[in-house]
Amino acid sequence: MYGYSDSMAVTDEAILRIKEMIVSGALGPGSRLPPEKELSETLGLSRSSLREAVKALEVIRVLDVRRGDGTYVTSLEPRLLLEAMSFVVDLHQDDSVLEIFAVRRMLEPQAAALAAAAISAQQADDIAAAVDAVRLDAGIEELVEHDIDFHHRIVACAGNAYLTSLLDSLSGATLRARVWRGITEDGAVTRTIDEHRSILEALRRGDAGLAQALMVAHISGVEHWLRKAR
Repeated sequence: MYGYSDSMAVTDEAILRIKEMIVSGALGPGSRLPPEKELSETLGLSRSSLREAVKALEVIRVLDVRRGDGTYVTSLEPRLLLEAMSFVVDLHQDDSVLEIFAVRRMLEPQAAALAAAAISAQQADDIAAAVDAVRLDAGIEELVEHDIDFHHRIVACAGNAYLTSLLDSLSGATLRARVWRGITEDGAVTRTIDEHRSILEALRRGDAGLAQALMVAHISGVEHWLRKAR
């Protein structure tokens, strides 16, 4: 008789087998999975374990179940696959938030350095216009929108879609709202916007080392505020 852990193990095996089909190229982005009966026989799995595996892979956006049509592999774009991580990040509290900022401190300065070598004049102008549009008496919602947009645009200039999606997922709107609310209460909005301008200026000049250093200081400053506020 199957216990709960045995059932989970069988489902995990089914997930692994479907993953192997995708990795091997037997199923590509947009491909339709064979009918459940056929696929379960091909993989040597029960239909119930296959069904559970499909549900799990649908939740993390690997599969798209279309009622009355079939089950398809999604586009597998990094943005799509990391959406679930963004949701989880928004739920984290306390020490987890500090750990998330530590990861951003490792990755985002390197992304800024890469962006310094790749950013176009038009991209820099667009970011500058967005920074200039922020009002010093802006509400939390506007500040969060600006912060997400500013950091996303810079990382996107680095030209690595996986890095962009990963960092986007580590900076959910709920988490940023908590941070910006605290920064606003601490009277640091002007300083934060000035730091954004300094980072942008380093990017305009193509100074990778300075852009990287300024981004480290920028993220570390927020991290320091979070530690103080605990």
